[in-house]
Amino acid sequence: MEIQLPDLALKRIFSFLDLFGLLQASQVNKHWNRIAESDFLWRSLSLQRWDCSNFTDQHLGTHTWKQFFLHQRRKELQLALAQPHNFIYKVTKNIAYEMELAYLSGNSLTMKEQEKSIICSVSPKQELCAWDVQEGTMIWSSPVQEFYFSNLVTLPQMHLAITMDRKKTIKVWNCQDRDALAILPMPESCYCMEAYLTKDGPFLTVGDVAGDIYTFTLPGLRDVSKVTAFQYGIALLHCSPDKKWVFACGTYSRTLPQVFLTESLVRPSEGSAPLSTSLPHKLCVSACWTPEVKNRITLMSQSNTGKKTEFITFDLTTKRTGGQTVIQAYEIASFQLAAHLESPIWMGANDGYTIVFTNGPYLLLFSITGFLLQRFEDHQAAINNFWVDPRYVLTTSKNSVHVYMWEEGGRHPYLRSCCHLENIWHDPTTHGCISSVMCDNASIVLKVTVSESSTLVMYSLNM
Repeated sequence: MEIQLPDLALKRIFSFLDLFGLLQASQVNKHWNRIAESDFLWRSLSLQRWDCSNFTDQHLGTHTWKQFFLHQRRKELQLALAQPHNFIYKVTKNIAYEMELAYLSGNSLTMKEQEKSIICSVSPKQELCAWDVQEGTMIWSSPVQEFYFSNLVTLPQMHLAITMDRKKTIKVWNCQDRDALAILPMPESCYCMEAYLTKDGPFLTVGDVAGDIYTFTLPGLRDVSKVTAFQYGIALLHCSPDKKWVFACGTYSRTLPQVFLTESLVRPSEGSAPLSTSLPHKLCVSACWTPEVKNRITLMSQSNTGKKTEFITFDLTTKRTGGQTVIQAYEIASFQLAAHLESPIWMGANDGYTIVFTNGPYLLLFSITGFLLQRFEDHQAAINNFWVDPRYVLTTSKNSVHVYMWEEGGRHPYLRSCCHLENIWHDPTTHGCISSVMCDNASIVLKVTVSESSTLVMYSLNM
């Protein structure tokens, strides 16, 4: 006699399944199929994977949450399935040598097809520019600025770009109007800025050379909070994927890095300092949050000689103690890199249990306990640039780019080698060093630096 579990119990069991498990469960029988198709389960899967808490049934229209999830996954897989002949490319030489690039468009969570990819750059004349990647055309530029830009970040969800210049002035742009939406002079120069969107609204957090962390509203740049984090300058600011935490690291390597509760920065309590805790890990040179485990961060430290590299992973939590909330950090894993391996410059993470970094011409994937899981040899020469996001890993060497994709649910193989682009733009004037690389679901953008000038190479999918 077949035993049929109640709907509520079955739904609870299915809530622990990932995409593949849920699809398999839906094929068992009609009863399981009905439960596995429920909007509750597919919305829960969507919330785990993307920041879509503001995505409502009105946005869905006539579609189900399952259709929404599978549509977003198809968009994510586009780049992984592409071959070199599926790309078209555009080249422009109107790029400032020193400035980084930033996407102004996000991987929009809509039921529409892939929207336009928009990239922000700075021209040699010190104009902030927005480019349509698919068309390869500049669609907006700011007036020429009196002072050189020193920093650029974007908030794609609101189509905002934020700059700082060498006069220590922050400006907010919507990349549509001629003039900035807001202008704010700072008392000190800022090494790092982080723009993010929380349930309380959009904010900008900056770290300056005096060791202070400021938080402002966007786009108006209204002062929200200020905290002195270090006695020296702040070198790194990283907001966690769920925007719950802000990591800060000072320029003085002997200072312990700190993690702040974002809520206490954007909604400070009068008379009390923002909640924070120090991470017991000196000589920190890099850090990355893990998108799949929201409260997990991995730090990389290097000795002063550069001959010793260590990775240490922490889990963060808040706890009520004596009527007060405190942040606690638990070390869950650490390992030291073997002496024969070069100290990496970049690192990245995805599922909370693996770390990816480069070593000469190789891309290496380690467990957080120090076990080598994969080694990729897709480049002939040393990898000179590296990009990691929750879906893709990009590596560059000389004039080539290689695309990898994270496997669903941390399954082996954890990273899949996808596509290699080998100088397909055939422009002899751009045989320089790829100094920057990034991607979204439908494009790859490179900055190729030659001498003291730079070229923007924009690949877009034509599938």
